[in-house]
Parts: sequence; C-alpha cells; structure tokens
Amino acid sequence: MAYIVDLRSDTVTKPTEAMKHAMINSALGDDVYGEDPTVNALESKLAAMLGKQAALFVPSGTMANLIAIMVHCNKRGSEAFVGNLSHIYKYEQGGAAHVAGVLLSTIANKPDGTFDLAELESRFRGTDVHEPITSLVAVENTHNVCGGKVLPLKFLDDLSVICKRHNLPIHMDGARLFNACEYLKVEPSRIVRDCDSVSVCFSKGLSAPVGSAIVGSYHFIDQARRMRKLLGGGMRQAGVLAAAAIVALDEVVPKLKLDHKRANIMAKVIEGLFLKTFTIDVEGQHSNIILVRIPEHSSMTTEKVVARLAQVCLAETQGDCKTTNDEGVILKAIYFNSKTIRFTIHHDITDEDLWLAIMKITYVFKELDAAATK
Repeated sequence: MAYIVDLRSDTVTKPTEAMKHAMINSALGDDVYGEDPTVNALESKLAAMLGKQAALFVPSGTMANLIAIMVHCNKRGSEAFVGNLSHIYKYEQGGAAHVAGVLLSTIANKPDGTFDLAELESRFRGTDVHEPITSLVAVENTHNVCGGKVLPLKFLDDLSVICKRHNLPIHMDGARLFNACEYLKVEPSRIVRDCDSVSVCFSKGLSAPVGSAIVGSYHFIDQARRMRKLLGGGMRQAGVLAAAAIVALDEVVPKLKLDHKRANIMAKVIEGLFLKTFTIDVEGQHSNIILVRIPEHSSMTTEKVVARLAQVCLAETQGDCKTTNDEGVILKAIYFNSKTIRFTIHHDITDEDLWLAIMKITYVFKELDAAATK
C-alpha cells in the first residue's frame, strides 16, 4: 500500500462534514421556479459579498463563463477578447464559438496574467462592415496557467477606464476569486467593482462538491437565467448543492490563507534544493498554485517527472522516503506542457500531507536532476 497526496488540482477536494450536514438538512424547492430557499439564500449572499445586485447558481464554471459570453455578446458574430492563456480560451472547448457564435480573439497574457492594454484598445473593432463587433473583454483572476497569479488592482482599474470609453462590458472569470482576495487582503467587492459580470467556483479550493455562480446586475441575471435554461443548466431541488456552497463561503474562505502559506513553504523548499533541472519563481508565488519549470534545453520532460512522482520504488521504502507507517508516497501532479509542472495546494491537504509531498519531491527531483546533469 502507498499513501497518496493528490496535488493535481483543488477540484479534488471533498465536501466537509459541515457541508454534508447542511446538504442533508437543506430546505428545498424548485429552483427553476425560483422557489428553492437555499439557492435563493446562496445567490443573495454571494451578490452582497461582491457588491452586485444579483447572482445565479449554475452547475459549472464553464457554463457560467459561457452564459456570461452569451448575454454580453447577444448578436452572432460578436467578438470577445480573452487572454491567450485563459481558461475560457484553452479549456472550454471553444464553446463561445460552438454554441454562441462568438469569435474569441486572443491577446497575449504576460507572466503576471495581465495583458497589454494599449494593444487591446488598438484592436477593438466594429466600425468596418467587414469586421466583427467587439462586444466583451474577459479577464481571469487568479490566473491558472500563469501560476495562480493575482491581477493587480491598477490593471483592473485601467482596463475599466478603457472599456468604459468604448462602452464595453468586462467579465471576470473569478473561479478562484477568493484566493485573489486573500492575497490582496481586500474584499471581493473591490476586486470586481468595475466588472459587469463575475463567475465564481465553489468546487475548487472552496471544497463544495458541485457548482459555480454568475454575479451581475438584475437585468444581466434575468438574461443569464434564460441562457442557463437553454444550456440545460436549470436544476430543480438544487438547494442540496447550494447548502454546501454556503458553508464554503462561511467556513472555507477564511482558511484559504493556510493553502497559500503551505504553497509558499513548498515553493521555498523547492527553490532551496538549488537544482539545475527544476526552477521556481518564489517571488511570483501568489496563491495556492505552484509552477515548477524545466529549462528548455534540458532533455527532461514533465511527463517523465509526473510519472515518476506517482511511482514508489524499493529504495524509497527501504530509506527515509516513506510515512511513519513505512508506506511509500505517491504524489499526483499535472503538467501544462513539456516543461511546466503544476502542484495545487487545497483544503484537504494537511501539514502532514505537505511534508510528505515535499519529501517525495525532494527525493525524485534530486534523483532526476542527477540523471539529467551527468
């Protein structure tokens, strides 16, 4: 037997005991009729936290982002600007084009998750009959592929000035919005102040089993409700899921600082190994996502590293790379490309799990670095 530490994503989190209790005891009704009291309570609570008028509970973050695009870009052939490394562009199957008839135009993300605002403004279109009409700008906060980076408030403020000048709405993919709040030490309402819509995920670092929400104005949510029904996202007695999300907001959000602290510890330990094959940007460690990079010139690949972390060899259990019960350690991770590995700290990771993960990383990284630098 081996002990498993799963750092693939914060989506692997399990609902807490308090969530399970709330789910079993939730007051229920038909949410499509707007009669589920627990869903209504969640939506009102989240809207108030974000300083918006209303919210809508939906099954997933992908659906939340697609609904926002469909509402803002309500004419087929509209154009929405997104970062080239954004979740909307990379990991949502091009749903904006496939379902909504919306062109996603990309702008290069900088390492901090932002993009060049002057370039963005220069690319707005709509006056020429040959071109699509720019109808939306979307940002991601925190930014997953950029390593959990938190967008600077100044960037969001400057973006707002530009978009208001052109009468364009801003959508924030805030799947990990509360991680951004923890890093900046500000209320979520400040971060999303100038956004016309925001999506928030409950099933990543907040540990709820299912669900996201879209937040915006009354008019926006009225339209979003229609799009949710169109996409098959209308749920009936959904309070059984919303109950867990309410617990997440009350009990898990305040603990996100522990995820950030543990991620920072891991990043510093990896940096302190001083290995040529594995590098990390500790200064850029903002939240719960840790990116480890392999130099482009190295023959080492992330596929090989991730596979090795998931294996237990005899030398590990005969040595010190094991639990106090003499179990080997399997560490699960993912990779973005052949040179970038991602570890994600989450609510289910204890201090013991953290140090077992660090022990395994240290053992494997040293082993692979020695082989790669012979």
